[in-house]
Amino acid sequence: MKLKFSRVVLGVCSVTLFAGSAHSQTTGQPTIPTLNGQRLQVPTSSVPFLNFTPDARSGALGDAGVALGDADATAIFWNPAKLVFAKQDKGAVVSYTPWLRDLIGDMYYTNLSGYSKVGKNSVIGASLLYFDLGTVDFTTAQGVAAGTFNSREYAATVSFGQRLSENLSLAVNLKYLNSNLAAGSSVQGLKPGATAAADIGIYYQNETRDPSTGQGLGWAFGGMISNLGGRLNYGGQERYFIPTNLRVGTAITYHTDQYNKFNFLLDFNKLMVPTPNVVNGVNLNANKNYFSSVFGSFADAPGGFSEELKEITLSTGLEYWYNEQFAVRAGYFGESNDKGGRKYITTGLGLRLQDRFGVDFSYVLPVSQQVSPLSNTFRISLLFNFKSADSSFDNE
Repeated sequence: MKLKFSRVVLGVCSVTLFAGSAHSQTTGQPTIPTLNGQRLQVPTSSVPFLNFTPDARSGALGDAGVALGDADATAIFWNPAKLVFAKQDKGAVVSYTPWLRDLIGDMYYTNLSGYSKVGKNSVIGASLLYFDLGTVDFTTAQGVAAGTFNSREYAATVSFGQRLSENLSLAVNLKYLNSNLAAGSSVQGLKPGATAAADIGIYYQNETRDPSTGQGLGWAFGGMISNLGGRLNYGGQERYFIPTNLRVGTAITYHTDQYNKFNFLLDFNKLMVPTPNVVNGVNLNANKNYFSSVFGSFADAPGGFSEELKEITLSTGLEYWYNEQFAVRAGYFGESNDKGGRKYITTGLGLRLQDRFGVDFSYVLPVSQQVSPLSNTFRISLLFNFKSADSSFDNE
């Protein structure tokens, strides 16, 4: 596979960075996002896999999950604060996704997560995200072959969550990132990029139900800032932002009776990295300091507030459960055409067996009739739960 960087759609095809990294080693200039020769004002970052949906449940719900209840171990990715409300004391999830399989046959993304409660009010967890980009043929700016390498990236995370009250919790993640694009190949001067990062999440849930009929309503709110950390360096002079992201959302649960319930989800995401602002061929936002870049990302778009709003993506989903054992899911993900144009419908199923084992499956259906890199993307997750938990709050 040979990557032609200038023809990759940023924000959709994650391989953009890798060709750009090799290109910057030969030019010494910051890479400006382009599509068919036209510059794009799309916020981009290194290691975009950190924001790929890792599990099939949220993958079937339009990539929504920050406030989704009935938490499993993938909450370490979505919002680790949810884990203190998990129904089991311990749990683990293994997920697998062939990535861009209609374009590239040897890329995949996998996740392994697990957690354990520490008393009634605290929880610890760990996860490993691994992204294999397959075999990549690198070329210089002049098109000369620069070597072949099996590029791969991973993030190892540890997590701690604390219940603050009957309905409110807070959690943090600490992670180590490693991006090995071509170190050890014939691409001169290219080294693995590595850094540390942190996430912080908050979660609130409540409900009211009739104990005799089971009818009732539940509601939850969640927020998370993920990937707060240093930039990556691949051996040259350029340092690349990691995908710091703000995610906020809500979930409403309607219990029709003891056996049937519906979950309605809505998430908003904002990538907290600089919007390209190119003047005379120079990206003025490329070398801003970290805090100005991250917290200034809400007001740095050249087009002003209206352009900032276009950088917010929407994820929404509907989930039906019967007897907490069988689930049917559907969702929608939307992004402005000016900021990548990703739009797709998601669907999937879930099955739980005796609260000990579960399996989820999801599938992506692009809205546009045009060929999409995300066409036919599927995810599968296997869940393992151990020992039911006492969900009462201990305020001692």
